[in-house]
Amino acid sequence: MTMHGGRRSRAERDAITVEIGYALCSAVFAAVVVFGAVAGPALLFDLPRSLERALPVVGAVLATVLFLARVVCVLVRHQRSAQPSQPGRTNPDS
Repeated sequence: MTMHGGRRSRAERDAITVEIGYALCSAVFAAVVVFGAVAGPALLFDLPRSLERALPVVGAVLATVLFLARVVCVLVRHQRSAQPSQPGRTNPDS
C-alpha cells in the first residue's frame, strides 16, 4: 500500500482484483474436481445405499474445505509478495 493518505494506486487495486479472480476460479475448479472424484462413483456404480448417500456428503465437505483453503492460500501468498522489502531487514527470499 502506498503512503498517499493510505490509498492504493490503480495498479495495486487492479492487481488484487486479478488475484481475487484467480483465487476464486482456481478454487472452484479444484473443488469441482475433488467433488467429482469423491461423489462420482456413487453416481456411476451400483454401490450400497449407505455409500451412495455418504459419498456426495463427504465430497461436498472436502470440496468446501479445499475451496476455502485454496482461496486463503492464494490471497495470503499474494499479500506476502506485494509487501515491499524494508530497509535494514533481511529479505526472506535471499
